[in-house]
Amino acid sequence: MEKRINGKAFVLGDNIDTDQMIPAEHLVYSLTDNEESKKYGHYAFSSVPLEKSGLPNGGIPFIEGDNYKSQYNIVIAGDNFGCGSSREHAPFALQKAGVKIVVAESYARIFYRNSVDGGFLVPIVTARKINKEISTNDNLEIDLETHTLKNITTGKQYKLEALGNVLPIVEAGGLFEYARKTGMITI
Repeated sequence: MEKRINGKAFVLGDNIDTDQMIPAEHLVYSLTDNEESKKYGHYAFSSVPLEKSGLPNGGIPFIEGDNYKSQYNIVIAGDNFGCGSSREHAPFALQKAGVKIVVAESYARIFYRNSVDGGFLVPIVTARKINKEISTNDNLEIDLETHTLKNITTGKQYKLEALGNVLPIVEAGGLFEYARKTGMITI
């Protein structure tokens, strides 16, 4: 796990659900075939309504053209991120698109656990509604040791909540890797 993550912000609003992260019609691709699984990245956030993008100009695409990797590796969101169906394809799709970390006010529990347990991305909580203060394309630096987010573009700094008891799982790269490293399983 990277202790410091630098990148560009993609800002979203409240109640971004898993169907908006990866629409159901795109759940037909293999998760294990490397070439085919790139489609999950290509379609990530393809169903987010423009009014939920958090942008006054009506929205900037998360994925440009035929790409499967986004230029945005940090997602900033509001309340209830990951609500909706309990599909683990959602954090997988974000990972395939290049997202390393999501910072939100709160998460749907199943999305949070799928992100951590699958080792897909780091879900961080902030007590402040920073999705109203950070803009898409702002350059950010997140330090997971000091629990801070610095907006390089504006110079503002924000306090983040610590990962707490899921930190060892995140550091290991997911629940199965954690179980192997701690001797819980031997395969």
